[in-house]
This record gives sequence, structure tokens and C-alpha cells, in this order.
Amino acid sequence: MESIAISGSLRKNVGKRDAKELRYEGKVPAVLYGGKEQYHFAVSATDLKPAIYTPDVHFIDLDIDGKKHKAILQDAQFHPLTDQVRHVDFLELNDKKEVSLNIPIKLTGTSPGVKVGGKLIQKLRSLRVKALPKDLPQYIEVSLETLEVGKSVQVGSIQLQNAKVLNNTDDTIVSVVMSRALRQAEQEAAKADKKK
Repeated sequence: MESIAISGSLRKNVGKRDAKELRYEGKVPAVLYGGKEQYHFAVSATDLKPAIYTPDVHFIDLDIDGKKHKAILQDAQFHPLTDQVRHVDFLELNDKKEVSLNIPIKLTGTSPGVKVGGKLIQKLRSLRVKALPKDLPQYIEVSLETLEVGKSVQVGSIQLQNAKVLNNTDDTIVSVVMSRALRQAEQEAAKADKKK
């Protein structure tokens, strides 16, 4: 999995007034937890953009006043009107402890059902996966090569090595349904056959 490097500085004071001052300076209050200690620190809002505004999942290499930590972005809070990042939570990774993450789904190939006029509907964009950090995939590939009209791909058909999918096995990831144009063409063909 890809990594993004972010550097931050420890916060001397923790509270509303201090957080407000940090935001005026273009920084975002953050917390790192999950390890032996909890760290309250501040990071630049521009450094967070590649980690937050992406559908992909990344490991975060945090440098907090010279101390290195490997983490993932656990949560981000946004201002309700301006959508500015107000606060971020990082979860420190341990190589021996499993972690649960939403891993994006990447559709590959072309469905034969779509070629004949079917409509492709993707119901899930990511799957919740539990694994050791070294075993987490960058994305989950779902092939559309065998997807005919009226067929679908369920979560239960996804097989990952050294990782477990936590979603319900009956959930549909992607399906091909009959489009309106295809349905009309079939109805017209059926009417033409009855007239003969």
C-alpha cells in the first residue's frame, strides 16, 4: 500500500482557544492514538489534502517533532459550511495487530451484458477489510468479464489472501440490469413475433 509523509508539531495546549488559533494559522489539530501514548499535534491543512480528498487508502508516515510513526487516517471532521478540515484522528499501526479499513473497489474489464445494452449499477464503492497492515491491499479488483444482463457480483465471491472481508456476504457489489431501451426492444420483438 502507498504511503504519504506528513509532518506535524506537538501542541502545547489542548482546548478550543488553542485549536481556533491553529486553524487561523492554516493548521489542523490532530490526535494520534492506538500506540503506547496518545499525541496531540498540529499539521498543515495543505499536507492533509492528498490523504483526505482521495478515494484511495494510504498509510501515513507521521513525523511529529522528529518521532516517526506509521498510521492510517481514522477520521476527519469538517466545518459544516466551508468544508474545511477541523480535526483529524490518526490510528497508529502495529505490525502484529489487525486493523479494519474501507478498501476501494476497482472494476476491471467490460461486461458482455453492458455490450448488449444492459445498465451497470455499482452499489458498493468500498469493502470493509480486516488484516495485518502488511496484508492490506491498495484496492480490490472486481472483474466484469462474465457479468451478463440480470447477473451480479456479491461480496461472498471476493477472495483475499491473509485478509477478511467484514461486509455481509449477500451484499451486491455490482450488477447489470436491463435498460429501458433493451426492455423496449425486447417488447417490440415479442409483439412482432406474435403478429407473425
